[in-house]
Amino acid sequence: MTNLKTWFDKGMNKNEYINNMKVHQEHLLQVFNQFTLTNEDRELLHSFQSKQLKAVILTADWCGDAMVNLPILIRMADEALLETRYLIRDENLELMDQYLTNGKARSIPIIIFLNNDFEEVGKWGPRSPMAQQVADQLKETLPPKDSDEYEAAFKQFLNSFVEKLTTDVDLWIDIKNDILKILKNI
Repeated sequence: MTNLKTWFDKGMNKNEYINNMKVHQEHLLQVFNQFTLTNEDRELLHSFQSKQLKAVILTADWCGDAMVNLPILIRMADEALLETRYLIRDENLELMDQYLTNGKARSIPIIIFLNNDFEEVGKWGPRSPMAQQVADQLKETLPPKDSDEYEAAFKQFLNSFVEKLTTDVDLWIDIKNDILKILKNI
C-alpha cells in the first residue's frame, strides 16, 4: 500500500478549502446547510470513529461535482471523525494522475480514504450513479463540439446541472449512500 501522508500533510483542512473558494462557495454552503443525515446514518458513521480514518480529496472550486459531493462528505466526515485534507487538482497532478477516471480523465472530486498509517483503504469519485445519469441525460442535448451552438449549449448544460445538483435531495441521498457503500467495505 502506498503511504499518502505527504499528500495528506500538504492538503488544506475543510475550512481553509471553503474559505478559499471563489466560484462555487455559495452553492457548496447551500448544499451543506440543507443536507441532513438520518439517525441511522449518524449511528453508522459513529461506528467508523474508532477506525481513525482520514481522507485526501482531489478537487477544484470550479467543479460542479465537487460542489455537491464535498458538503455531503463534510457532514459525513464530521460524524465519523474522519480527518479530511483538500488538494487542488491542477496543483497536484502527480497524485491526480494516479486516480484517473477510466484511465484517462482527470475527473474530480476523488476521495482517497486512508487508515491511521496513511495507507489507501478505499476510493470514491467522481460521481454517484444517479449524478452520472443526470449528467449523461443533460449532455445528450448538446450539439457536436465543433458546432457554432456548442458553447452556448454547454453553458446552459452547466447551469442546468448546477441547478439540479444544488436542489435535488434524492441526488444527495444517492451520493451519501454511494460514499457509505465504500466506507462499509473499509
